[in-house]
Amino acid sequence: MTPAEASALLFGDRLSCEELRPATVLPRPRRPDPAMAASGEALLRALAVLEDGGRPEEPENSDHAHALARVEAKLDLLTSLVAGLSRQEDADPVRFLTWSARGACLELPELPDPPEGGGCLFRVRPADWLPSTLVLAATELAREPGSQGVRCWLRFDPMPLGLEAALERHLFRIHRRAVAESRRPKQPS
Repeated sequence: MTPAEASALLFGDRLSCEELRPATVLPRPRRPDPAMAASGEALLRALAVLEDGGRPEEPENSDHAHALARVEAKLDLLTSLVAGLSRQEDADPVRFLTWSARGACLELPELPDPPEGGGCLFRVRPADWLPSTLVLAATELAREPGSQGVRCWLRFDPMPLGLEAALERHLFRIHRRAVAESRRPKQPS
């Protein structure tokens, strides 16, 4: 597949975001982690509660319900943060990234030849203020030489509907913030 075809498939009819974000591509382990999708969905749902102030699928009955949802989200994030610290993951470098709920495109200094089937893991830190990472199984669609390495296009493997919906909402929040930022009047220097 050509890079243009991969871009059309991943970003053509989907909301996509371009941003600077800590991200990398890792080899896919032989045994997939069965909890990877559930932990990714929990992370994105907790971010949604904290960033938007409520869960869109749950009507707010009172201020107490809203406060309880925020406390639960903070506890979820604290639990995932402590679990992440125990893994001692190295910080990924900040890269220019284009991504949608269907896949991602990023440039890496080097990219080993993909294994048969092109399987890998895409790891990204979805929020600047939280060191937790989102890990998604992916398949390499295309690659080309970039200005400082190899530019690759990754299609995310089919994911549970809850994780896909949470990822779409997360990307929508990123897009909404970018639009709001672009509409702010520029401050004179």
